[in-house]
Amino acid sequence: MNTSPRNLRRFLLALGLLALGLAMMASLVPRHVNARPSGSDNTAINKDGIGPTADQQKMNLSDRTITQQIRKMIHHDKSLSPYGRNIKIFIQDGKVTLRGPVQSEEEKGNLEAKAAIVAGQENVTNQLDVAPSK
Repeated sequence: MNTSPRNLRRFLLALGLLALGLAMMASLVPRHVNARPSGSDNTAINKDGIGPTADQQKMNLSDRTITQQIRKMIHHDKSLSPYGRNIKIFIQDGKVTLRGPVQSEEEKGNLEAKAAIVAGQENVTNQLDVAPSK
């Protein structure tokens, strides 16, 4: 009779270790986490073939610096929508082209103003489109 409690403890220990192992394995399974709202992916919109594309950009230091400065201004502006934060910025020889959807005319103007501060108004082409409300 004294072997029954021992067997019960062994069984519970094995069961507990199995449960712990399963819990640990489940925590390692990658989960799909959508970091951005589904509406903020504007890749398809920018594949229309109109205007400059990223592969047409030169990799000179001044163009990269302009891009970094504009991106930094966009990053620090917490009032922008996910669309506004994910616009495409193309720069070629100091000429900036902004493309992609935005939430409003106000946001469109805000983004153009940021680019104009860095590159000068005469060097900015605004091809941003106001996305229809869902």
